[in-house]
Amino acid sequence: MIEEVDARTTTSKRSRSSVGSSALEAKPVALVDVRSDEAPRMLTGMPELDRVLGGGLVPGSVVLVGGDPGMGKSTLTLQLASVIGQRYGNALYVTGEESLHQIKQRADRLSLSADAIVVASETNIERIAALIESMQPQLVVIDSVQTMVTDLLESSAGSVAQVRECTALLTRIAKRSGIPVILIGHVTKDGMIAGPKVLEHMVDTVLQFEGEGTYSYRVLRALKNRYGSTNEIGVFDMQSTGLLEVPNPSEVLLSNRRADEPGTAVVAVMEGTRPLLVEVQALVSASGYNVPQRVSSGYDSKRLQLILAVLEKRGGVQVRQSDVFVNIAGGIAIQDPAIDLGVAVALASSVTDTAVPQGCAFVGELGLTGEIRRVAYLEQRVQEALRLGMTTVYVPPTDKFASSSIVSVERLSHVLSALFR
Repeated sequence: MIEEVDARTTTSKRSRSSVGSSALEAKPVALVDVRSDEAPRMLTGMPELDRVLGGGLVPGSVVLVGGDPGMGKSTLTLQLASVIGQRYGNALYVTGEESLHQIKQRADRLSLSADAIVVASETNIERIAALIESMQPQLVVIDSVQTMVTDLLESSAGSVAQVRECTALLTRIAKRSGIPVILIGHVTKDGMIAGPKVLEHMVDTVLQFEGEGTYSYRVLRALKNRYGSTNEIGVFDMQSTGLLEVPNPSEVLLSNRRADEPGTAVVAVMEGTRPLLVEVQALVSASGYNVPQRVSSGYDSKRLQLILAVLEKRGGVQVRQSDVFVNIAGGIAIQDPAIDLGVAVALASSVTDTAVPQGCAFVGELGLTGEIRRVAYLEQRVQEALRLGMTTVYVPPTDKFASSSIVSVERLSHVLSALFR
């Protein structure tokens, strides 16, 4: 239980006493008279970030960036502040967790131009608001919102009330002045952004950093975006010199693949408007437990259970008494159902200990009756597979392709009999 002092009581009384004048000031406007001129977006200098944002930063927008510690949130925002400061004017970087000396060291390590970045070590939101009003920067970065406090409340920093009130004040400043604000947020042990859920509703865009700590690759995904699509992703490589963009993720994700190994398959998935080729790895071995293990990394475990049932019932592959492990190589997570066929083929390859023929890629969603269902953006997936040198692409039933490299298959059993006779 947290005690909160309602400092807005006098404000609400004042508002009720002057309700007549307020009603006169609030005049409705016909929708046809509202101007819809779209303000020019501010380019970040990083096409991967621009893609996720929907084309760049929108003036007056509030962006919340979350992710596990060490994902690169502070590195990304400092690089962004440097670019915006050089192109459009000065940028204000407010830190509540680090000293100014640490920020300077990071900027030197990243070889950033610090001329256009103004830094401040402050946690009081009222003083930060006064600083923004006096400076009028082109970008404001708050690192992090959980360290900010307001004088209106007596609760500690990071509490639900403090986070909500501080975010509300920053949002009002952004909308009134047209200055974009970047908020860095902590995450819980489950990977969700810490604080009240209303925090995500108050901001315009929510970006989430994903990635495994042992991999250098980071995926930036938009969980919410009022100014663009939520299906786009940006791929970055975390190096000692900062976050580097990965313009062609498919080549990187398949760079370490060995085609002659059983239990692997290449699948074509879509992340927004971008096709990706990823490697699915599967291992099926005899179980030493009464209840066999079902472990997946980067893939939905419930979806794996479904595919195993279809594989055994419709494909004739016995996995009932075996431990099953599935991994998406590269440390990324895939939610696209078009990966189903590739997962089933990789599992069958591991069971039979037979490698999938070199140059094969798979696209298709599995139904419970063993049929291969159609998926969206099939042309883009096939083009990406052919561009990277795949010679045979197994796709759901279609008549859109006349090439002999495209093989239309109707059922899972047909694919397994063609690959593992």
